[in-house]
Formats: sequence, structure tokens, C-alpha cells
Amino acid sequence: MANHKSALKRIRANEKKRLRNRFQVKTTRTFIKKLRNSKDKNEAQDLLKKVSAMLDRLARKNVIHKNKAANNKSKLTRLVNNIA
Repeated sequence: MANHKSALKRIRANEKKRLRNRFQVKTTRTFIKKLRNSKDKNEAQDLLKKVSAMLDRLARKNVIHKNKAANNKSKLTRLVNNIA
């Protein structure tokens, strides 16, 4: 167990960040699944904007790697463009 006051505070802060990151990643994954299951092109384009912003935010905050965000956005964009 930590002995210093700052170390105890760091433990509390890290736990809050971990929970926030888990929530944001899970929410993003849910929206990606919604986008993949979407059949309507207009709805898919709206969801793509939202998901792209979410992925960018996660990458900017180093929750996920920036290349992973770029790969996901690329695949999702191709998926939306191929919807008839």
C-alpha cells in the first residue's frame, strides 16, 4: 500500500480515469456496432460522423492508439460508402 499522500491521491485519480476510459471505449464500441448494423445510408452517414468524433477523442486522450482510430475510421467509411 502507498505511504505518501501524493501516491494515495494518484491511486484515486487513476481509478477514476480508468472507469471513465472504460465507459468511453464501451460507448464507442456500441456506436460502431450500431453503425455496422445500419441499413439506411443517411442514418449510417450521421452515425459515421458521431463515431469518427468519438474515435478521434479517444485517440487524442491516448485511450486508444491513433493508428487504431485511423484504421477503424477507414474501415467504417468504406462500409458506409458501400451501402446501397
